[in-house]
Amino acid sequence: MTTIASDFQGQTVITTFEMTPGTCADLLDELRAAYAEFIRHQPGFISASLHVNDAQTRIANYSQWTRREDFQAMLRTPEMRDRTRRFAALCRGFEPVMYDVAAVF
Repeated sequence: MTTIASDFQGQTVITTFEMTPGTCADLLDELRAAYAEFIRHQPGFISASLHVNDAQTRIANYSQWTRREDFQAMLRTPEMRDRTRRFAALCRGFEPVMYDVAAVF
């Protein structure tokens, strides 16, 4: 389960996806499968959560990793490269950005 704390020492990654309402469910299915079948089994994975806006035009993926290098290694695997191409086919674009927790209220 995702826990957000100001003393978190790992790597937070927030990826936003832009899509049309017609492809939101398909992309969400692909993301769920990626986590269930592959991502959550990778070294350094801690947790993830998927969020969909009301208009079904954006998905935000909040994930936590032990280290930045663990996330980057997962992205470089042939399995994830293939899945990333499938994500790209279902959306206008997406961008993973690494963050540090600055404050929790």
